[in-house]
Amino acid sequence: MFVKPESASALFAGPFALATLSEPDGAHIPALVTADARVLDLRAAFGDPRLTVRGLLDIWDSAAPRLAALAASADDGSEFRPLAGFRVHAPVEPRQVFQSGANYRQHVIDLHVAHGDPADGRSEQERRAEAAEIMDRRAAEDLPYVFIGLPSAITGPYDDVVLPAWASKPDWELEVAAVIGKAAHQVSVEEALDHVAGYTIANDLTDRATVFRRDMPQIGTDWLRSKNAPGFTPLGPWIVPAASVADPGDLRLVLKLNGETMQDESTEDMIFDVARVVSYASQSARLLPGDLVLTGSPAGNGMHWGRLLRDGDVMDGSVTGLGAQRTRCVAEGAS
Repeated sequence: MFVKPESASALFAGPFALATLSEPDGAHIPALVTADARVLDLRAAFGDPRLTVRGLLDIWDSAAPRLAALAASADDGSEFRPLAGFRVHAPVEPRQVFQSGANYRQHVIDLHVAHGDPADGRSEQERRAEAAEIMDRRAAEDLPYVFIGLPSAITGPYDDVVLPAWASKPDWELEVAAVIGKAAHQVSVEEALDHVAGYTIANDLTDRATVFRRDMPQIGTDWLRSKNAPGFTPLGPWIVPAASVADPGDLRLVLKLNGETMQDESTEDMIFDVARVVSYASQSARLLPGDLVLTGSPAGNGMHWGRLLRDGDVMDGSVTGLGAQRTRCVAEGAS
């Protein structure tokens, strides 16, 4: 999809963001995009015809001030071109994708009540109070829940999403994704955000019917099957530098399905904030520049509403200061 923003001033927070763009039949371009919807090809600016956005993240400490200077000089340079007419792709090709589950308080409380024992005679209010106490204890004493996703599931923020024929219960999960800008291994919570270059939007689609293996329920969740079909992670449109995001713990996520609001929550509702999730993932794995750390999805998934994705559905997802994505669902085999 080629994009012509309706409101250039509302693209994202801050003076610039990173994107991966292309022209018709052209190569992918690592681009600096200004808040007023102009584009600079960073291959020429950095003197490297093979440069990618991930390559910039590999040198983020030195690249970030150069990018800020380029954005500040946008009015002086003829190299900047209008964004309209470019195709917007996923902003980065990560080496690794880390995904956090069960990380929004209200969402997990809803799940606790919905999946409780039918014989429990207590009122819903009492069961919610119990769930809230469990969430408070979990935040204070427990650890984030993080698993691994596949980069091959990533697609662009305006691309169609193919719903596989085998996926009988496909669902949406709008999330904030932290983008790593400096390798992180066994970093503390206090150090974690120093390793984050910026933030972007991810929609972590899940086929609810295949989360648990029916043939071997004792082995637990099957995230390969349920979350990693090609295109199941629409990403972007932009990587907004962390310096432009005042507080990652105060961002509003909104997902609309065919114009109807399904998710509308703040990252303030996270049980484990971005720093705790990044730090936790780094205790076992070495996080690399360009890697994604998805931070969980709030209440309002399709299972909550009893309405799952089907052919022709359009999802609009937005996060404060990070922009917006729009994806259309297409059944496998449909024209």
